[in-house]
Amino acid sequence: MESVTARLAGRFGPRVAEWCAAVPELLAQLASRWGLVLGGPLPDGASSVVLRCRWPDGTPAVLKLTPERELLAEQAVMARWFAASGRVPAVLALDAEAGAMVLEEIVPGTPAADLPVAPSPERWAELMAALHGAAPAATTPRLLRGRMEEAFARVGRRLAEPAIGARMDAAAWDRAVRRCARLLDTETTTVLLHGDLHPGNVLDGGSARGLMAIDPKACAGDPCFDAVDFVVGGAGREGVGTRCARLAAAYGLDPDRLYAWSRVNAAFAAVAHLGAGDEGPAAEELLALTR
Repeated sequence: MESVTARLAGRFGPRVAEWCAAVPELLAQLASRWGLVLGGPLPDGASSVVLRCRWPDGTPAVLKLTPERELLAEQAVMARWFAASGRVPAVLALDAEAGAMVLEEIVPGTPAADLPVAPSPERWAELMAALHGAAPAATTPRLLRGRMEEAFARVGRRLAEPAIGARMDAAAWDRAVRRCARLLDTETTTVLLHGDLHPGNVLDGGSARGLMAIDPKACAGDPCFDAVDFVVGGAGREGVGTRCARLAAAYGLDPDRLYAWSRVNAAFAAVAHLGAGDEGPAAEELLALTR
């Protein structure tokens, strides 16, 4: 568990070592209680331990453990909100107190970010439409406005990093804040958003199921928001404008409004690229969109 402890310590600090030390015993308890056959580990995020397993009836499944117990319980609730869409994995079991959840495994399950060819705008639009039609926006008390306020505060601190601050100044960041405020103030259509629909949270479900979404951070807001990560992913490729126009047409979104939201999101994407040392064509296009 040393490598797991080192990885999770980056998010939770050294106190997470005690939690990691208890993981083997917790796995044994959960396997016994739920009748799981445990398999090998899956690529983990910064906040969880994830293993393949089999449900008692043989269904391929995924066991997720995290010290963030409240967040895991919220994710289970959110997954159930979107269940009617058929585009999220089913929750098979939850122990909120233990910070453990079992989900059906999505097969083949390749993240959209790792596919040799990016999903088409039409396929992304189909995913969005299914998610947005699954439950009313009133299902969640969270609003997109609060989500954006938190994101600007959290990511904005990274402007102090030399590699980022050298290319993006406070004026560019403030422009993104103002653009976002105008969009929020003029919002006319509100849906239940996935809220974190980036290519790492979208999996290939095969020809039978299509694209599948994981790890929702649901909030109520403009349907354009669930498109922006896919749209800015066109930077340095076919171009943000081209991808924006195709997705807007496929979903029936206002193309100008989607492009405006994409300019907001370009500031966040540019920070990620610059922070990773990437100053190639994608970063240049994203920076241009923030001006």
